[in-house]
Parts: sequence; structure tokens; C-alpha cells
Amino acid sequence: MSRTFELFPEGIPRAKRMLDLLLTVPGLILISPLLLLIALSIRLSMGPPVLFRQRRPGYRGRPFTLYKFRTMAELRDERGELLPDEVRLTRLGRFLRSLSLDELPELINVLKGDMSLVGPRPLLMQYLVRYTPEQARRHEVLPGITGWAQVNGRNALTWEDKFRFDVWYVDHWSLWLDVRILLHTLWIVLRREGISQEGLATAPEFMGTDSREEG
Repeated sequence: MSRTFELFPEGIPRAKRMLDLLLTVPGLILISPLLLLIALSIRLSMGPPVLFRQRRPGYRGRPFTLYKFRTMAELRDERGELLPDEVRLTRLGRFLRSLSLDELPELINVLKGDMSLVGPRPLLMQYLVRYTPEQARRHEVLPGITGWAQVNGRNALTWEDKFRFDVWYVDHWSLWLDVRILLHTLWIVLRREGISQEGLATAPEFMGTDSREEG
């Protein structure tokens, strides 16, 4: 089950957690008018719900509920199935994604202790069985809003490259590295780099890595 609030989550360095709280608590207060404006815009343009909620794997693969601002319309085909993401992504949603504003509600996940400001991005539950043992090491730390892979290419990277960066972060974590990643993230967001792969709303589904590629 997702935590209500945990001051120091199990296995997470206290210095990392303190940095998260020192930045997240005042940050949420400062941006609360922006959050309300975005929520109102989504409600008026797409209707409810305002938030997108989805179960994602967190620390050690434990599931939690991820919060994001909704960016897609509920458009379905004649069989009642959802249309592709790139079709359902609205103009407002595209704008929110271009500045990573859709991810601001994840600060609630950071406050609760489900996530950190910095760490491997929380992906889909079905990916857990598709990782190689080395790739699965990305779950040895809390997932993050931004991470080493995000400042080294984001969605323009291949899945294999993303996971190599994630595991590198696990092996080289330090408080200074987190600060460096956060500062670099601000620069990347302003430049709107690596938001998606060409022709896709974000990135293609990860189907697994051939063992020959991993070696």
C-alpha cells in the first residue's frame, strides 16, 4: 500500500530525505497558486478528473500511487478502446509536458516518502518482469521526479541507455550529485530538451532487453 507519510523511509539515507523535505515543503507552498491554475485549466478544458493516478513500482519494486496532472483526453475508437497517446494528448497537455508541469503533483509523492526529488523514473508495473537483473537494480533507491538519465537525454535515449544511467546513479549516489542533477534539470526544462521521441507522445513501451545487448 502507498504510504500516508513517512519521515524517514526504510533504506533511504537521512541526508537525501532531509534535502527532499527542505525543498518540497516550501516549494509546494510557493507554487500552490500555479497548481490551482493548472488544475482549473484542466477541469475547464478536459473535465474531471484533474489528476492522473497510476500504480507504479517504487523502492524495491513496492507499488505506490503516482500523481500527475492529466494531459490526455478520454478518446476511444468504435470498440471502446483508448486511442494512441499521441492522438489523445491535448494542446494544454502538450504545453504542460513541454515544461514538465504535469509532473508537479509528484511533489506529493515526495512528501509522502514514495519518491525522492532525484532518482530513476518510476515506470510501469509490467516492466518489472522484463528487466534484466542488472536493470532491476534501479529499484534499489527511491524513484525520482528527475534523475541521471533525465539530464543525459531523457526520452531521446534508448531504454537500455536509460537503465545504464539509472544503475550508474545507484552506484554513485551522493548529496552533491542530487544537487547537480536538480540544477541541470532546471536548465533542461527551460530548453525543453528530450521531451519525447519523434512521432510519440513520450517513449515507446519497453518490451525487454536481449541478453546479448545487455552484455
